[in-house]
Amino acid sequence: MTALQSPRDARAFGRVAVLFGGLSAEREISLKSGQAVLAALLAADVDAFGIDVGKDLLARLATERIDRAFIVLHGRGGEDGSMQGLLECAGIPYTGSGVLASALAMDKLRTKQIWQNLGLPTPRHAVLATEDDCHAAAQVLGFPLIVKPVHEGSSIGMAKVGDVAQLIAAWRSASAYDSQVLVEQWIHGPEFTVSMLLGEILPPIGLGTPHVFYDYDAKYMAADTQYRIPCGLDEAKERELKSLSAQACSAIGVSGWARVDVMQDAQGRFWLLEINTVPGMTDHSLVPMAAKAAGLDFQQLVLAILEDSCKERA
Repeated sequence: MTALQSPRDARAFGRVAVLFGGLSAEREISLKSGQAVLAALLAADVDAFGIDVGKDLLARLATERIDRAFIVLHGRGGEDGSMQGLLECAGIPYTGSGVLASALAMDKLRTKQIWQNLGLPTPRHAVLATEDDCHAAAQVLGFPLIVKPVHEGSSIGMAKVGDVAQLIAAWRSASAYDSQVLVEQWIHGPEFTVSMLLGEILPPIGLGTPHVFYDYDAKYMAADTQYRIPCGLDEAKERELKSLSAQACSAIGVSGWARVDVMQDAQGRFWLLEINTVPGMTDHSLVPMAAKAAGLDFQQLVLAILEDSCKERA
């Protein structure tokens, strides 16, 4: 990584605010991610401090001296372009993707539409707003299906369904998290996650879980989730997966760091699910695992992400 070949002096970053917590449904994970990032920065002698983002954020930005921000806010209010826009208005450089890419990636529907328009593979889908939409989706897509709130992460509000009654119930449940609900064809096969750091694709990770799918508990709580590095694909298929993930990131315009979630079907075809522009940084998180496989420890990873905030935005 270029940022690690000639790292700047830690003090040259100035005073760094680590933004975490927030008010989204992913607050608890963000708190853990933020504390881990803050600890790594302090251990590297960076002049860093934490802000648990709440309703007093504007006052904090106005009164604190902040030279740059490390965003570790997961979900809405932090990962959807709104925090990025606020920091730009305040003239504070920040980590990760810009306003537009953040907003697009947080919106699963818009992300899929862009991928489809560019000919990138993503599961067939429908948008649910009424019970009639549920019946229509069942007719067109068949079963099983997976239901997702459009603007949530960490698998919050997601459910696999096998008939219309389950679909309607899952739609109602997901609607409690988001006014927009997406339903996708279920892809039978292994799941992979592919991390991007500073424009480079890190080693893919193959995921395994006894759960119905890689849900919130499997992501953050369970001790029986399997992480395969190497991911289990042959060399040619791994190259294909990495290339597709790079195209997926480029299509949305993400920068700095991100993570792409991908399924593989029984015929060996890959299907793009979504992109996370502020992935988790907990002890169960996938980007640190991929970085470690690429030879970067957690502190090096955090410094590389922070280093990228020093570049001029396009």
